[in-house]
Amino acid sequence: MNNTNRFNLVDELQKPEFYSHSVQLPIQVIQTHISWVFLTGDYAYKLKKTVDFGFLDFSTLEKRKYFLNQELEMNRLLAPDIYLEVLPIALSGDHLVLNGSGQPIEYVLKMRQFPQESIFINLFKQGKLTANNLRELAKVVAEFHGKTRTDEYVISFGSIDKIKESIDENYQITKPYIGIVQTLKKYQETQQFTDLFLIEKKGIFESRKNQGKIKECHGDLHLKNICLWKNKIQLFDRIEFNEEFRFVDVMYDIAFTVMDLDVRGRKDLSNIFLNSYLEQTGDWEGLQVLPLYLSRQAYVRAKVTSMLLDDPNISSEEKQEASQTARDYYHLAWEYTKQSSGCMILMSGLSGSGKTTVAQYLAPKINAIHIRSDAVRKHLAQISLTETGSENLYTPQMNEKTYNYLLDLGIMLSIEGFQVILDAKFDRLYWREKALTIGKNHQLPVYIIHCQAPLEILSDRLSERQGDISDATPNLLQQQQETADPLTDTEQTYVKTLDTTKDWQQELDFWLDSKQDLLGNRS
Repeated sequence: MNNTNRFNLVDELQKPEFYSHSVQLPIQVIQTHISWVFLTGDYAYKLKKTVDFGFLDFSTLEKRKYFLNQELEMNRLLAPDIYLEVLPIALSGDHLVLNGSGQPIEYVLKMRQFPQESIFINLFKQGKLTANNLRELAKVVAEFHGKTRTDEYVISFGSIDKIKESIDENYQITKPYIGIVQTLKKYQETQQFTDLFLIEKKGIFESRKNQGKIKECHGDLHLKNICLWKNKIQLFDRIEFNEEFRFVDVMYDIAFTVMDLDVRGRKDLSNIFLNSYLEQTGDWEGLQVLPLYLSRQAYVRAKVTSMLLDDPNISSEEKQEASQTARDYYHLAWEYTKQSSGCMILMSGLSGSGKTTVAQYLAPKINAIHIRSDAVRKHLAQISLTETGSENLYTPQMNEKTYNYLLDLGIMLSIEGFQVILDAKFDRLYWREKALTIGKNHQLPVYIIHCQAPLEILSDRLSERQGDISDATPNLLQQQQETADPLTDTEQTYVKTLDTTKDWQQELDFWLDSKQDLLGNRS
């Protein structure tokens, strides 16, 4: 079918008589660089454009039908409430018939229409996207990643050559936009970063393959492809047209959501999402490859937006908006290439003293990675975060294993340029001194935030605690208090003490302002 007929087809799909069911007028049309979506009220219909971008080929009717069916099957797994069927459009006499019996001249994907205001991007624009939404999203994505396919073929896409091939293709496609929506300097520096990253981190990428972290993921997990409908978060519009975009490291998926919140100026929300996902999965080591994927995802959105500038169906006003959006994405892709200075912050205090509450307040402010010893302990024991641990989970041997891994993560990520909050009691001088020594050896700043409150307050807090991954109970407090090593005069140099029964937020903010040179990732 030639382009003229396809434009006529777009007109036909906006006519109410084209459908066998009642429609809500006017029929709204959503256009991207690869498809049109027609919103009729109860149902939405997706029509793929006749395009061939190399990484995506919808140039023939057979290919469009095939990829519509692929899209249906892949997305049914994630959002069965939304995806319904692929239907032919046939020519009957002098008019087109949806699901007609004649020779198909095109195909559409029929979906159940959900309210546009339920899409995360629209919730965000309305100021209704909450921290709890992002925490719940993290759980949904973590569960999906835990179940989705991985095998030898899928894992092969995690090779350096495959990753580089996909990234290099982005640079090749965007060359024509240099001097239009991005500068030559940023283009070259972004490319140099990815080239060097793939060389220097070769062993880490190999380790990700060996650990089975390359899976059949979503591939396009930004705010426009997530909705809150029927009281649950649903992921839709999964990549069906290119295996290289779908058979990827799980951190590739996570990077899309993080990047999409970052570009909109909400690093606090992206930080909450990222930390929630990491806590659910225990994949803190995956942060070593995150900078590459953050830059890559921003660059992809820049590329896709740049391509709108060549679309004859896009108005001049839309092209002007697309130009600015592309510039923002190119700039963000470049910004992600700049490594920050890392540091470690140790939370310290008895159970119920408010360590986690303080850490959860602090992490989004400085864009820090928040790692709870409770989560580390349960991941090491390979039990669910919601499961109450047995006595074996709290033996001296398990305590040592937990703290060693906690500190290993802290130093590894700090060296990579992350601010890291290690959330544990750190009630023993041995572990605090070890952390300070590690920091000194690697010339990394280390801070200790010591939380305290009266014993009866701690007991009340633990009694009232619900839905938390910690197994601490009030009967442990007396023993904790008796065995805790007091902070030494030497340690006091690194310590900020907070009474969490008072206005600790203001006090913490004041302390943080005095540390801006070291904690430079504030959002």
